Amino acid sequence: MEQRNALQLRPSAEARFADELAALKASDQGRRPPGWALSARAVRSFILGDNKLSIRRKFYGDDALVERALVALMSEQGLMLVGEPGTAKSMLSELLAAAISGSSMLTVQGSTGVTEDHVRYGWNYALLIAEGPTPRALVPSPVMEAMRLGRVVRVEELTRCPPEIQDVLISVLSEKVMTVPELGESASVYAAPGFSVIGTANLRDRGVHEMSSALKRRFNFETVVPLTDSALEIELIRQEVGKRLGQADITVNFPDEVTDLLVTTFQDLRRGQTKDHVPLSKPAAVMSTAEAVNIAHAAALEAAFLGNGDVGGAHIGRQLQGVIIKDNAEDVKKVRAYVDHIVKERARRSKVWADFLGAVKAMKDES
Repeated sequence: MEQRNALQLRPSAEARFADELAALKASDQGRRPPGWALSARAVRSFILGDNKLSIRRKFYGDDALVERALVALMSEQGLMLVGEPGTAKSMLSELLAAAISGSSMLTVQGSTGVTEDHVRYGWNYALLIAEGPTPRALVPSPVMEAMRLGRVVRVEELTRCPPEIQDVLISVLSEKVMTVPELGESASVYAAPGFSVIGTANLRDRGVHEMSSALKRRFNFETVVPLTDSALEIELIRQEVGKRLGQADITVNFPDEVTDLLVTTFQDLRRGQTKDHVPLSKPAAVMSTAEAVNIAHAAALEAAFLGNGDVGGAHIGRQLQGVIIKDNAEDVKKVRAYVDHIVKERARRSKVWADFLGAVKAMKDES
């Protein structure tokens, strides 16, 4: 497994954390909901960490949200995770599915191109022509497979699916059955214990394909909000960047003050004010922790391959442009105001901030 995973950029959660899942299963004395691979307590430990078992924290945010999500998945309802882009909704759904079902691979990726075959079932047309509608010719969807096996199915970006596709989930969630009229009455698929649906949706997609009130009633909604705790965000960035660099066998010097600069910049612009309560104009660009991780990773790669291996404020400044300063003229003005009024003052007291200022201003002059 380790050799196969080494050839994959991003193995599934159950593959990446196989050792942790095995340790939790071996020590799990808690009561398991029907169909679950682990108890609810063990699933919580898998996601939020357990020092006694050397299980690291994977989700940084509201611990109570994780507990409510577990309760929702034990109930008759599905779980809908909503929030701004980059708030780890998909990661949380993957972790929940991996720990509860032992597999996170039963997934429907929402888009306008999703058809009923992706949510119900399709047919192997060669067999269909040769044999007619038979169980052998049936091609089950991830949703149908999850029902048969008693697993969690993930529907990513649910609100990007057309309304008629969304509505298929109403009967699945309420009746826990999927009929196959072509095969007769006895061919209906009934959900086995452990079956549930986790959906995700970006708040910025409101109005694309709004969920019907009937479908909303079948889900418990939880909002995943951006991190507000600087220490947690710094810890998460260090952990994720360290993991990425380790997989590529890259070593750099990434000082704490550089990480602090990155997180401070993101939190200032995300909140629309500094820690000292100086008001700022918030850019429309996504200022998520995921984007901060990408910037830190890119800065480290620049330092490793194009520099001397020391990550500085200038590296962060140069990589920031791809996230914030895109094609939105208003965002450019807002960032310039932040640089001219906030960063310039900090640069007088810190070399890291001065390097950051120089890199950002150089890019502005070029643009």
